[in-house]
This record gives sequence, structure tokens and C-alpha cells, in this order.
Amino acid sequence: MAEDICTDRPLFGGSISSTFPVRFQDVSNVRQVPDHQEAFVDPSRDESLIFELLDLKPDVNDNGSAVWFLQDLASEQDAQGFTLVEQSGVVEVPIGNVSVVVTTAIGKMGVSKARQGREAQNVVQVYLANLRFKNVGTDVLVVAYEPVLISPLSESAATVGAGLPAPAEQSGFLPMAESIGSMKHELNDAECRKRKETAHENSLPVPNSLIPVA
Repeated sequence: MAEDICTDRPLFGGSISSTFPVRFQDVSNVRQVPDHQEAFVDPSRDESLIFELLDLKPDVNDNGSAVWFLQDLASEQDAQGFTLVEQSGVVEVPIGNVSVVVTTAIGKMGVSKARQGREAQNVVQVYLANLRFKNVGTDVLVVAYEPVLISPLSESAATVGAGLPAPAEQSGFLPMAESIGSMKHELNDAECRKRKETAHENSLPVPNSLIPVA
């Protein structure tokens, strides 16, 4: 049975903590990451997790907010062939002493590494969760990228190989969907307010398809 070792990690200076597999390495150890983002990558599988703090978008309805952010993300990345695979309804989840509105969406899209053109696009499945902390006026995005098809022209091919990636279970890992589903989050209201004041509003997450793994 596939099983990842998970650990609780403080994010954004302690504003939020989240539990996810230890195989995801902190990108800030090798390159600069904006203050309002936290990025983690597993280079051996070209998978990544991005966390981002944004000002709450009051004009975006709770129902379908994750889809809105996912479509906006695809547009910003100039993704090709975007397909919405799945979306959830609205769920209210207690985190700490507040009730958080949560929606999720899954999509597929073709994206290239930052230094490469469309001819080197990989097909990735993107899992996005939008946690709406209305008490602190914050939209938290949790975005996970899982390669579905690696182009032989992509930089990723040198690390994970071209074509269909090996299923996570064959490597002894949980599939990305299960890793995301098992996440636990905690919120520090005061730290979240402080961190969000310095965040760059509406900046979008950096996908694994744009993070060099070499």
C-alpha cells in the first residue's frame, strides 16, 4: 500500500500550517519565492504544491470560486486545451476557531517551462482548493500540479522521462489527489493579517511546469 510520510509545516511565517508529504522540498532553499507564496516541489516526479495568500475577492461567489481561480490561472499561464475535470460544491470547514468556506476544482491543461515554447508543453492535472478566511479578508489558494504527459522536448523529460509518468503507487507514494485530500490546515489570525498586508494582490501561483527542476 502506497504511503507518504507527512509532516506539519508552518507557512507564511506561522500564519498558516499545513500537513503534506516530506518528499516535497522547499523551493525557497534554491530560489527566491515571493512573500505571499510558499512553493514546494518533488523533482523526481515533477510535482509541486503552491500556497498563496490573496486579498478576498468579494465579487467572486463562494459557489465556484475554485473554478474561477483555476480558469484565471490557466489564462495567466497561456495554457492550451484547458479542460475542467471536476468541481465541488461549497463546504464550510472549522479551522481553528473560525468557519472557512472551501471549494475545490480539478483541471487539465498544457503548459511549458518558463524558458521553453509551446512545442515543449507538458499536460498537467491541476488540483486547486480555495479556502476563504472571511474573518481576515483572505483567499488562500492551495494548488497542486501533477504531470499527466511529459513532452520529449520538455526540460522535465531529462529528470522524469518523456511520456506517461509512472503511477505514484509504483514509487511507493500516495497519488496527488490523496495527498491533497489528507491535508490539514491551521490558521493564526494575527499573523495572517500581518502577512497579507505585505502580499502582492492578485499575483498567481508559480506552477511546477515553470519551476526548473534541474
